[in-house]
Amino acid sequence: MKPNKDDILAAAERIAPFIHHTPVLQSRLINEIVGANLFFKCENFQRTGAFKMRGATNAILSLKDKAFQNGVATHSSGNHAAALSLAAKDLGIKAFIVMPDNSSKVKIEAVKQYGGQITFCEPTVKGREEMLATVISSTNAIEIHPYNNKYIIAGQATAAKELFDEVKSLEYIIAPVGGGGLLSGTALSTYYFSPTTTVIAAEPANADDAYRSFISGKIEPTNPKQTIADGLRTSLGTITFTIIIGHVSEILTVSEESIIEAMRLIWMRMKIIVEPSSAVPLAAILANKEKFRNKKIGIIISGGNVDIDDLPW
Repeated sequence: MKPNKDDILAAAERIAPFIHHTPVLQSRLINEIVGANLFFKCENFQRTGAFKMRGATNAILSLKDKAFQNGVATHSSGNHAAALSLAAKDLGIKAFIVMPDNSSKVKIEAVKQYGGQITFCEPTVKGREEMLATVISSTNAIEIHPYNNKYIIAGQATAAKELFDEVKSLEYIIAPVGGGGLLSGTALSTYYFSPTTTVIAAEPANADDAYRSFISGKIEPTNPKQTIADGLRTSLGTITFTIIIGHVSEILTVSEESIIEAMRLIWMRMKIIVEPSSAVPLAAILANKEKFRNKKIGIIISGGNVDIDDLPW
């Protein structure tokens, strides 16, 4: 079941004491480069450094009393893992986290610092799901899926809602897509709170399963190629896919080189740290300047958790 307007409004109120109301920034120079008016919703300034804190907090707070007494559990390459760990810590419960063994060091360390108990797995969907089933069997923890969860999606939707509250009459809003939690939440917020805005997704060409799913009308498997945008390597979920098909206009894919170019541009011109996944929407605009020329565009900067000792330039 997809969240409705009231679910998103309730999520915004529910999570307000636990999250940051992140800033919306602009860059005159980047606007000149792309020939458009861009508004960056900076979730890299969110607690745990990513938008995931919104959904994780909403999901835990939405559980019935004592349903989480044995803790919560999930599988995640990093940002959702960190968010669920901190959200659980805020509420005094345990978080059991299954992480692929190739997850970035900075995200592993963050999960540990936030109190998450990590079990590593093979870096495949099957590996994640099988290890999570084992962990849940031994702990009786409640699973909080990273994206295919109504309350996760409603929580992620609050980022776009805040952007629409602050910036009126956006012609486009662009979000990156991995599992689809942020994108589907963004799409629903657009539908409910800014229906004249067109929703576009941006995705690495090396992880184009959402694009292929959008074209074929069914969930396609992940691409075996690797992408620098590690947060976008997961497949769509059944709930997120349905929302995306119904409310997203198109999905644009971008090269690894263009992701690095966009990430570097944000670092240098905006003086803020963003991770590769966050740079994918700007990369899509840079690759499609004519499409977006003179348009008023919102961009969700999804996070800023990057290993500064292993930058792509």
